[in-house]
Amino acid sequence: MGKAGFFAKMAGARQVEAAEEELAPIAATDIAARVGLLDTLEELRLGWFWATDAKGRMIYLSDSATQVIGGSAQSVIGKPLGELFVADRHDDPDRAERPLPFLISARHSFADLPARLAIAGGKDEYWWSITGKPHFDSEGNFLGYRGAAKDITLTRERERDASRLAQYDTLTGLANRHRMERRLKTTLTAYKAAKRSCALLMMDLDRFKQVNDTLGHPAGDELLKQVAQRLGKVIGSEGEIGRLGGDEFQVILPDIDDRGRLGDLSQRLIQMISQPYSIDGNRAIIGASVGIAIAPYDGLEADDLVSSADLALYAAKGGGRGQFRFYSSELKAGARLRKQIEEDLRDAIQQDELDMYYQPLVEAGTGLVRGFEALMRWSHRENGWISPGTFIPIAEETGVINDLGDWALQRACRDATAWPGELTVSVNVSAVQFSNVDFSSNVQRILEITGLPAAQLILEITESVFMADPHATQRMFEKLKRLGVGLALDDFGTGYSSMSYLSRAPFDKIKIDQSFVRGATEDGNNNAAIITAIVGLAKALGMETVAEGVEAQDELDLVTRHGATLIQGYVYAKALPQDEVLQRLTLGGFNYEVIGPSKHRAERKTVFRRVGVIHEDHRYEAMLRNLSRTGAMIEGILNVPKGTDLVLDLGEGQLVVAKVRRSRDAMQGLEFETALVSDGADGLCTRHRISPYSLAAAGMPLQALPPGYYPLVGNDRQDGPKSRPQFMEVQTSFSTKRGI
Repeated sequence: MGKAGFFAKMAGARQVEAAEEELAPIAATDIAARVGLLDTLEELRLGWFWATDAKGRMIYLSDSATQVIGGSAQSVIGKPLGELFVADRHDDPDRAERPLPFLISARHSFADLPARLAIAGGKDEYWWSITGKPHFDSEGNFLGYRGAAKDITLTRERERDASRLAQYDTLTGLANRHRMERRLKTTLTAYKAAKRSCALLMMDLDRFKQVNDTLGHPAGDELLKQVAQRLGKVIGSEGEIGRLGGDEFQVILPDIDDRGRLGDLSQRLIQMISQPYSIDGNRAIIGASVGIAIAPYDGLEADDLVSSADLALYAAKGGGRGQFRFYSSELKAGARLRKQIEEDLRDAIQQDELDMYYQPLVEAGTGLVRGFEALMRWSHRENGWISPGTFIPIAEETGVINDLGDWALQRACRDATAWPGELTVSVNVSAVQFSNVDFSSNVQRILEITGLPAAQLILEITESVFMADPHATQRMFEKLKRLGVGLALDDFGTGYSSMSYLSRAPFDKIKIDQSFVRGATEDGNNNAAIITAIVGLAKALGMETVAEGVEAQDELDLVTRHGATLIQGYVYAKALPQDEVLQRLTLGGFNYEVIGPSKHRAERKTVFRRVGVIHEDHRYEAMLRNLSRTGAMIEGILNVPKGTDLVLDLGEGQLVVAKVRRSRDAMQGLEFETALVSDGADGLCTRHRISPYSLAAAGMPLQALPPGYYPLVGNDRQDGPKSRPQFMEVQTSFSTKRGI
């Protein structure tokens, strides 16, 4: 279009007169002077002008504008305006503007619309603020757009940087709490309307404080960066990851409600985060705990879902850390119980509520007992038996663990002195207890008080002890070995495994965790290969191996065949109190016979609770007697034929399709169509649940799943005749004990 400006061409040739000595204002009618000012504005790049024809094609753009973007008039002229300027869609879902093509097609005016220039082959990104107004002739015919533009690239970059600072964590680059809160709220609002699901994972790092305390805060910051990178590798594009602050992380996972898949993902996260870190030449090891809640099942609003995930995380940490938990309504009661345990734990020793039980370690191949493992038990005066997996983590957090550990050590050593021969006693040692600088002195003192020879005491230590100061850990090992006590590595392969510490630490035994024994005899299971590898490693290092959790004859044969030295588990005996241990040693001697079943079967948990049983369009109440991944035993319905299809209602929207495989009187053995999955604790749950959206469609109010049982949606017909009930429901009691 030449060097002349757009307005000069529109007004004709300029009529520039010689400047007069006296200044005179420009008259409103002096078109040539006004055009000259606009041309000067273009040349100074304070603003540019553009125009389109009636078809929306560019017919003019200021020369200085094309120079700035490194293009030419040919790269712009004739191009549709909607293709040249791409309107800003924003990262912020709360800011929505109508797109430029819509505004142009509707012939609307627009002002200060941020837009990115789409120049073919352009290397840089340019952002302009464009203003446009439709232009018509005297007869109302549309002639095109006339408009102005200005460069806002630098402003845009500053705003983007400021926006990023406001939405992202400066240390890790992950979304910050503010962004995650907005994203979760926006997502759940949209998903509620679309009847979609969304999972929320809350994750805390275990023992992160120890890294800060031993290696310093810069090392802690570097560790957080590496954690963020590992999270990104596991999650990928499946969801958005945020750091809420400190060592708290959150993951939003849209359109996932399969609890089997979420459990596997959480386990991978925990395993990935638990691998060693290299920081400035130092080795650091941490862990992770994960809580999981799913909308709409566990909450429809953001605050409710976060609260549910927090409760699940609290339960995961309370269960021993390095674990995941799904939210359930029972967790609220569990939180209250945990609070009571915290208050009562300090008094448990003085009130004689604690006791020690002992499980034999039997020599593989001979059946001879070589020693016992001491297992702590707590009979709470109000709540009955409380699992060590529940109260030990609380003891660690509240500082009671050292007193509790000293009591356990003294009680076990004292009891062991009453055993015949030179049987050993194995005592579990907490990582917190082990890191106490006085621990070796306490062990020596207790050995002197009880009179137990040091060689008969085995201290069982988990891999988490290596997360502390490595030099202090090594010194403690040396002190303990000088005392003459034995050392066993507990739960090997489940958390922080490393060949380097095995070569340095003076262990006498490696314990093969029961998770590797469980299922090792099943076709396609890789656990047998893992057992072989652990046994081979132990032999190479001159250590014995203890296979724990062995329950069936086929498992015993497998671990013995693969070279395990000692066997521990129900296949020989359960843990017994001291008086029964002494009686057993007196009457039965040192030889233990196999009492477990011949073959391993899916673990069945003994439970006693009411469940719903649905057959056709009738619902019955029954007692759930035991439960495994693949089946259950129920009691309370008379004479149900084998092969009958039933639906088991486990509560909280959990329905399981099952077939009766065994039946006698009022008791039935069921086989599930789809296997249950782990809830991250000792329980089982269904992969999927009844959706609250389905319940709402059936007439119930839309809400997160409350406790209790629900009708089989779609089968609770209100219209038409119902079939007659085919079975009789009978009352059962919790004390009933029968087999089928």
